[in-house]
Order: sequence, then C-alpha cells, then structure tokens
Amino acid sequence: MPKPDFSMPVAELAQMLARQAEAVCRYYLPAGRREGRYWLVGDVHNTPGRSLFVRLTGGGTGKGAAGRWQDAAEGTHGDLLDLIRECRGLTEFRDVAEEARRFLGLAGGDHAAARERRRHPVGHMASSLGACAIPGSQADDGSDPAPDAAQAQRAARRLFGMAQPLSGTLAETYLHRRGITRAALTGIDTLRFHPRCYHRSTPEAQPEPWPALLAAVTDLDGAITGIQRTWLDPDGFDPLDPIRLGKAPLATPRRALGLLLGHAVRFGTTARLEGGPVNGLLVAGEGIETVLSLRCVLPAIPMAAALSAGHLAALLLPAGLRRLYIARDADAAGDRAMVSLTERAIAAGVEAITLSPRLGDFNDDLRELGVAELRANLRVQLAPEDAVRFMTSG
Repeated sequence: MPKPDFSMPVAELAQMLARQAEAVCRYYLPAGRREGRYWLVGDVHNTPGRSLFVRLTGGGTGKGAAGRWQDAAEGTHGDLLDLIRECRGLTEFRDVAEEARRFLGLAGGDHAAARERRRHPVGHMASSLGACAIPGSQADDGSDPAPDAAQAQRAARRLFGMAQPLSGTLAETYLHRRGITRAALTGIDTLRFHPRCYHRSTPEAQPEPWPALLAAVTDLDGAITGIQRTWLDPDGFDPLDPIRLGKAPLATPRRALGLLLGHAVRFGTTARLEGGPVNGLLVAGEGIETVLSLRCVLPAIPMAAALSAGHLAALLLPAGLRRLYIARDADAAGDRAMVSLTERAIAAGVEAITLSPRLGDFNDDLRELGVAELRANLRVQLAPEDAVRFMTSG
C-alpha cells in the first residue's frame, strides 16, 4: 500500500483517480455501464440512464482527459474528485480528499490539497449549471463554463424553431395512441414535431435521422432554456410492445439538450382568474405523457413536466402559487422527488398535495384503466373546491 503523502497536490490526486477511471465509475456509479471509451449513467447520484458520461481514456489534464465527465441533462461537469463529491454529498474538500484517499488505499488528511483547492475552486468543484453539453461535445475547461451553456441553449432553441407544429404529425399520433385526447393538446405550443432529428447512439457513433417529438423546456418567464427529444418509431405504435409504446427502437429514445434544472415543459393557460394564476394552482409531474394524461381531465389548471424525478425535486416555483399538486410516479425516485418538492413548497408557504396513480404513473392509469377511472381516482385526491371547479365531467 502506498505511504500517505500529506502534501499531495490536488492535481496529483485527480490524476491518480483518472488512471483508475473505470474502477472509480464501477464503485461510485454501479448503475451505469461502459460503452466504448465512456461510462454512461443517469447522473452523479447513480440513477440509471445515459445523461452523464465519463471519459475512461485520454491523456493530459484537459477536457479530453480520462476522468472528465459531463451531464447533458443537468448542465454539470468536472473531474472524478467532483464526481465523488456530488455522489457522496460532501461539502468540504477535505472530506472529498479523504474519501478519494480511502478509495485509492491512501490514508491521512490532505491539508496542502485543501489549500490548493481553495485557491483554485473553479477548475474542480464545477457544479455550476454552465457546461451543458451533449454527448460527443466538449465542455469548457476554463474558469467560465457559461459559453457552453449558452451554446447548448441556442442549439435547443434553433432546433425547436426548425420543427413543425404538432397537429397532423406522427408526434400527435404517438400521443393519441398513448391515450392523450385531442382536447388535452389544444392550445399547446411547447410541443412540436421534427421529421429528421439526429440521434447519436454513442458519443463516437455517426448520427442517424429519426422522427422526433420535441418539447420546449422554459423558465418561469417563458424563455426556452432547453428541449427534450423523444425519437419515434416511423412504423407507428405497436400495441403489443408495452415498453417502447411508439418510441423508436433505440437504446436511449429520449435525450435532453440545454438547461433543464429548475425548469419544465409547461402546458395550459397562464390567464389570471380571481387575482392569481388560475387561482394560484399548478400541477407538476415528471414525464410529458404523465402530465398530459392529467390534462385530459384537468385542462384548466396549468401543468409542468419536469422530465425526471431529480428535476421535479428541483422545480422552481412561480410567484403567486398557492397550491401545488405533485403528480408522483409510483417508484422510489418518485417518492424522493415528492418529499423534496413538498418540503420546498411548504417552506415557501405553498400548500402541497400529492397525487398518486394506481399503477406506475398516470399515463399507465389512462391507457390501462381508462379516462373514467383516472377521473375518479383524481377526484378524491384533489382539494374539494378544485374538484368541483376544475374537474371535467364524464
């Protein structure tokens, strides 16, 4: 075992981790897997998925070096010290260094490294929402990652602007076959269709065009900060395939571009009634199809799809909000998001009410139980005055 070195600088500690990048990933991110030169996983908290990718090979200390990672959904990036920090929820670099030493089989503190990190905080603990890059692109290694974030947001806006309205497209057909009614899609301008939206299966693969449903992610002022792409099967919806449900036969038929954290895909009116935004109500959930399913029976209440459990927990709450309905998915991640968002809402003086599906999520309820059962389940969960005022009949 190497002897402890109390004067080891940060750069040397990071390089030692980088030389064992795959072992670091397998230990801290076991829900992921290796694909080519990258380790792919959902996020730094080891959520299954492919939004975060870690370089496993590459020399030097720049953006192409082993151990550098980027999260395309969160807009975060860093090295393996940052990854350990975020994964373990550590706040002090001394604790990060000790955890890294423990992994490497070293011992003791790292006072010199802590001093160096305090002098140069940006190069490593880069949890800024800046470098939001898509797989295959490079994040800025300098002290200001904002240009990458701005570039990603511009790309998202440009792609959304190139897409066509939803009506009469394969994307509209896809949503209808997921049980979403035509009335639920009325007046929505945050969903569009792109007939040839490029998909890259791995960071090194050649992009291939597929039809896609595009959803605009906006901030509280309505500005587009990103998009979600759902690639679709050009042959249509196969009712015998309960997994893809009309999505393209790709390993990752959904991907985000731009800045998502705190923002959402928004549906519904913003007109003011009785002095507040639709009486100060909002329904917030994870997926687009889940939230649109609720809109089938609650079309008058504004809704927000945060696109993941992690983003739902971090959703920014609008001014004037009085009551927040949190449409949870019936899984552990959904429970955690519900608890976190409930705590934040209560702290902001907002009443929080949880809406729970009978099956996995509300789109499962809509497709498998029908709109009447969905309506009946929601009616008993809403505040009585909201059920009377906003629930559609049927």
